[in-house]
Amino acid sequence: MRSFNTRSRIAVAASAVALLALAGCSSSSDGGGSVDEAVGQNLDGRGAISFAMGKNDTDKLQPVIGKWNAAHPNEQVTLKELPGEADDQRNKLVQSLQAGNNDYDVMALDVVWTAEFAANGWLQPLEGSLALDTAGLLPATVATATYRDKLYAGPQNTNAQLLYYRTDLAPAAPANWKALTDSCAVATAKGVKDCLITQLKQYEGLTVNTTQFINSWGGAVVGPDGKTPEVESPQSKAGMQAMVDAYTAGQIAKRSTGFTEEETNLAFVGGESMYAYNWPYMYANGEKDGSAVKGKFAVAPIVGPTGPGASTLGGYNDGINVFSKNKATARDFIAFIQNQENQVSFADASFPPVLKSVYDDAALVAKYPYLPALKAALENAKPRPVTPYYSAVSKAIQDNATAALTGKATVDQAVADMSAAITQAAK
Repeated sequence: MRSFNTRSRIAVAASAVALLALAGCSSSSDGGGSVDEAVGQNLDGRGAISFAMGKNDTDKLQPVIGKWNAAHPNEQVTLKELPGEADDQRNKLVQSLQAGNNDYDVMALDVVWTAEFAANGWLQPLEGSLALDTAGLLPATVATATYRDKLYAGPQNTNAQLLYYRTDLAPAAPANWKALTDSCAVATAKGVKDCLITQLKQYEGLTVNTTQFINSWGGAVVGPDGKTPEVESPQSKAGMQAMVDAYTAGQIAKRSTGFTEEETNLAFVGGESMYAYNWPYMYANGEKDGSAVKGKFAVAPIVGPTGPGASTLGGYNDGINVFSKNKATARDFIAFIQNQENQVSFADASFPPVLKSVYDDAALVAKYPYLPALKAALENAKPRPVTPYYSAVSKAIQDNATAALTGKATVDQAVADMSAAITQAAK
C-alpha cells in the first residue's frame, strides 16, 4: 500500500470545470437518457454487473469477486481492469460516463474523484432502497464518499500516513510538533543524517503533506461547499508556516523536496533518519531482515501543535454508475465488499480496511502491530479537499507550497496565490 491507493496519485490535467458543463447534457444509448432521468431508473435492477478498478490493486479484489460469484450465480461480477496510472484510469471512466454508457456498473474511485463524479451527476446517490449502513465504518472514510451531505459511494479501503520513529533515539513518540522538532538535536548528536523525512516533491504527495499540516493546525483548504478557499485563515497559514519553518531550519530534511514515498521508505529503512511520515506499507519493510531499523522503530499518529495531527486520507470509494441497469445488485456487491471477512482479507493484504471492528481484532493486531496507531490516525484523519475541481486545487497547493518551501514566496503570499487559483478554478 504505497500512498493514496497504494501507488502515487498524479493530479490529472483535465479540467473539471469543462466536465461539469458537459455533464448536464449527457445522454445514453445503453443506460437510458440524461443523467437526471438515469438517477431514477433501474433502482431494483438485478443481474450481471461489471466492476472497474485500476490494475495495480485488483489482486486484492479478485478473491472478493470470486466469493461473490460463487454465492450469486445469477448476478455474476466481471472485473474490468483499468490502466495502472491514476490519470489514465480517470480519463477512461470519464470518457465512458460523458457518453452516458453503462460499461462499468461499479467503479473503484480514488477518494478525491468522488466529489467531482457526484457533481457531474455520474454517480447514483446511495439513498432509499440503495442506502448503505455506514455505522460500522470509520467516519472519516464516509466523509470522503459524501458530497453536499449525501452519500454517493461506499468506502472500500482507506489509508493514512503515520509517524515512524526510531525507538533507539526516541523511546516514546513525540507528544506534539514542538516536541518533535526540539528532539531533532538528538539526531544530530547521534550522527543520524536527517531528523524528519517526508514527501515534498512537487507531485500529489506534496498535496498530501501540505494539507496534513493545514488540517493539523485546524485549518482547511476549501470550505464545505468545495469552492470557497479557506487557506488564508490564521489556522491554515499557521500550518503552512510550521512546515516551511521546519524545512528552512533543516528539521524536515532538505532533500525531502526530491522525495516520493519510495525515497522516504529507502532512507528510513536504511537508518538515515530519526523520524518519517509515510504510509503503513513501510512498516513491513522496516521489519525485514537487512533493514537498518529492524526492531528499533515504532509508529504513532502524525503530530500537530497540541497533540495528534490530522493525516490525509487515501483509499478507494465504490460508486454506482448512474446509467447502470442493475443498481440493486451493484449496491449489494458494494455492501459485500465491506463485510468482516473481506475487510480482514484487506488487512492481510496491507490494504487498510474501512470497517472499525477489524482494527480491534486481537489476532490481527498481533500480526500487524501498526493497526492501533493506524486506527487512531484514521479517527483523526481528514480527506483531501472535497471539491469537484480537485485537479486544479491540487495544482494550486503544489505550486504555491513549492514556492514557499524554496523561498520564492512568503507563506502569506503563497496562501494568497493559492486562494486566488482556487477561486479561479471554481468560476
